[in-house]
Amino acid sequence: MRLCGTDPYLVESPRTRSTSARPDGYREGVTAQTTTDPLARRILLALVVGVALGAVARGLVAAWPEAAVPVQWIAREVLDPFGQVFLRLLFFVVVPLVFCSLALGVAQLGDLGQLGPMAGRTFLLFGVNMAVGVVLGLLMMNLLEPGARIDEATRGRLLAEYGGAAQALQAQAAGQEGLSLRFLVEMFMPRNLLKSVVEFQLLPLILFALLVGAAATQLSEAHRRGVATALQIGSELMTRLVHWALQLAPYAVAALVASVILLAGLQVLKPLLYFVLGVLGVMALHLFGTMSLLLKAFSRRSPRAFFGAIRPILITAFSTSSSNATLPTSIQVSREALGVSAPTAGFVLPLGATMNMSGTALYEGCVVLFIAQVYGVQLSLAQQATLVVLAVLSAVAVAGIPGGSLPLIVGLLTSFGLPPEGIALILGFDRLLDMARTTLNVAADVVTACLVDERMPRRSGTVEGG
Repeated sequence: MRLCGTDPYLVESPRTRSTSARPDGYREGVTAQTTTDPLARRILLALVVGVALGAVARGLVAAWPEAAVPVQWIAREVLDPFGQVFLRLLFFVVVPLVFCSLALGVAQLGDLGQLGPMAGRTFLLFGVNMAVGVVLGLLMMNLLEPGARIDEATRGRLLAEYGGAAQALQAQAAGQEGLSLRFLVEMFMPRNLLKSVVEFQLLPLILFALLVGAAATQLSEAHRRGVATALQIGSELMTRLVHWALQLAPYAVAALVASVILLAGLQVLKPLLYFVLGVLGVMALHLFGTMSLLLKAFSRRSPRAFFGAIRPILITAFSTSSSNATLPTSIQVSREALGVSAPTAGFVLPLGATMNMSGTALYEGCVVLFIAQVYGVQLSLAQQATLVVLAVLSAVAVAGIPGGSLPLIVGLLTSFGLPPEGIALILGFDRLLDMARTTLNVAADVVTACLVDERMPRRSGTVEGG
């Protein structure tokens, strides 16, 4: 069965609207897409409701200051914990889903000769996505120069309010080893795999899953199929849990967004709005511009149809600020609505959730240049070129959790001789920008999966993604 050329979400078959199951247990084509659309609309409506509730509550506090304490208590003790239930449900399945999906993706290749081309295309697209993002961010920062618009009085207020948090991040960054061969070995191959998994460091788990999948291809055909079946069952079990979690998503998203708006004190940060709008604008350009160009150039997918299909992914990423928490939704929607094959989705998306941090790399470059502008430090063209490389490399090491990039940004500031306490200038808006960059990170992962899948040979019985 083959997906139609110009519209990748319609299936060329007399049974286009059938609910027949694919061999991997997922429904295909139009049927799968229509099942996610109502949920996407509900989550989007919840996002609007959360923003409205947060704005109304902040208006109430502005008109009646005595209400600040109870409103913040509701945000911290009611709304945020309720939203965390949804987030923790997703985190429950991340580790087993990453292992099962990635090992299954390699094991289903059957021939390790297919892994080389897939891995090569995947890492090339990861690097291109991140490098283009950083370059776009630096171009924006050089054109707008938002850091030069911060006056001395505003800088002092921001440092006073967020200086304590900045010092904590500085201490965390100081405890991290610099980039070296020893550091890379420790990052990918720690002495205690279980300890790294408990601490939610997924790179060692990813390497272990790749090795298990590669080893499975060397077994006899009967044993390889047995391993693949076991991994498939584990993947389907985790996906069922994701389905349950997504039923809670509309209510949790409203609670999380309202909580963020209630707790974010934006009054003193109004002068930083120029920086925030610039970063959000260039992220939107990279998301809808660069990604659309890649889809147009290297696939037969319609960007409009693509972004319509991944709405649940984008909204989940925005509301959770976590690539890891969004991974189950990414795998589900990519396979059900986009028709990405199981081996490709299982290989590319878990890797992308840890390594393809396009939005994070863009943001890191913007923050470093912004703080340099605030303190009147001129970074030369050569230094900015170095910043592109370092931002891409450091983004790979970012944990796929909310705020995971902040310690590495502190390290980048130190590398360029900038005051690390300068990160206090952007902490007030970091939560909003974290939500935006996570959305870009995850979208880049799905685009990469679609592009890689276009070049993969098909087996009989699987759905082609073209």
